[in-house]
Amino acid sequence: MLPIIMVVLDGASGRVGTAKSPLEDASTPNLDALAGRGSMGRMYTVGEGIAPESDAGVFSLLGYDPLETHLSRGVVEALGASVEFHNGDLALRAGFATVKGDKLVDRRAGRNLSTPEAQELGAALNKELHLKSGVRFVFKPTVGHRAVVVFRPDGRRFSSNISNFDPAYVRKGNISLAQPGMKEYDIPRCEPLDGSDEAVVIAALVNEFGFKARAILDDHPVNEARRRKGMVPANFVLMRDAGTSKPHIDDFHAKWRLDPLMIADLPAELGIGRLLGMDVRELEPGTRQDEYRKRAELVLDSVGKYGFVYVHLKGPDEPGHDGLFHLKKERIEEIDKGFFAVLAKSPLLKDLVVAITCDHSTPVEDKGHSDDPVPVLVLGGKSRPDGSARFTEKNAAKGSLGTLRRGMMLLERLKQVAS
Repeated sequence: MLPIIMVVLDGASGRVGTAKSPLEDASTPNLDALAGRGSMGRMYTVGEGIAPESDAGVFSLLGYDPLETHLSRGVVEALGASVEFHNGDLALRAGFATVKGDKLVDRRAGRNLSTPEAQELGAALNKELHLKSGVRFVFKPTVGHRAVVVFRPDGRRFSSNISNFDPAYVRKGNISLAQPGMKEYDIPRCEPLDGSDEAVVIAALVNEFGFKARAILDDHPVNEARRRKGMVPANFVLMRDAGTSKPHIDDFHAKWRLDPLMIADLPAELGIGRLLGMDVRELEPGTRQDEYRKRAELVLDSVGKYGFVYVHLKGPDEPGHDGLFHLKKERIEEIDKGFFAVLAKSPLLKDLVVAITCDHSTPVEDKGHSDDPVPVLVLGGKSRPDGSARFTEKNAAKGSLGTLRRGMMLLERLKQVAS
């Protein structure tokens, strides 16, 4: 079987039927050359009508069903950030945000929180925030505004059946659904999703943590300095996707009989890789050409050692969330000049199966994830060119692969193409 490479462009695709998306408007000669060598289609990464979070999208692309398996983003991020987690702990994805009065005005604190700032604010929470119940916790900033918090039970019984303390994502069954982006929200409250004592207590605990965090962060010297510089303060903590245990699932090798490598830079993807028993290569986040080139070189250096290499390229998603058409377009072009320039010219390509897709769509019009299908390109092995001229949403709709109703179907197809 030929080695399989899966390249995931985080949030690169946009609204289907839009006059011109950033992906279509971008100049991507290397990616388009690859499109001309393969066949295209489109795919709902989790399912029709579902605007997924990245973790659900990635989990599905790796051949697992996020609708059937509760994959807590909190647990995944704890694993990805190397925070100690044991079944029975309560883990939540967290993030610094900005509140003013009774409104949440920026979910990402300006998206310009530096690592030293985040570390200093996190240290203040770990030192100064004390919960009435005496529950211990670990709060760890990760990248930018992102963080993870893990509460320790110390003999108590925790429940994860609580609502998100983040209005942009609403829990539904085993996943959270992204909501349309808004300029501001009411400050959230966590609610129990059942009548159990454990859920009631944990919802109150999350609310207590959130509002005590605000009291500590609002007047912190880091935020006073940010205000003097004209930046918004990181004076609130959002939390979502609670989990108290790792899911019971087969690891990747046992399920797919492929030796896997995960190449990524953020805790969500790294945590999924560790959860699935994949070898994980953690890189520093970056969106420059040379950083994308480094990722392509690492992929090509790895194909002789692994039967499956997954690489996650984060760049386009953030400007999609911020509604920045031209910046999203530029990020896609940087990926083309860096990553795909190396991949398209490699002599190894003839002996590989390559899939290029997205984990979800992030239309700039929505400023958030949407339920639009994503493009998928497959080349190499038994695949045959179908005349696709460019890697775009419109070409995907016309491609010979048709429409995959679930992202979890893709890997089985790739194995067939590679055999």
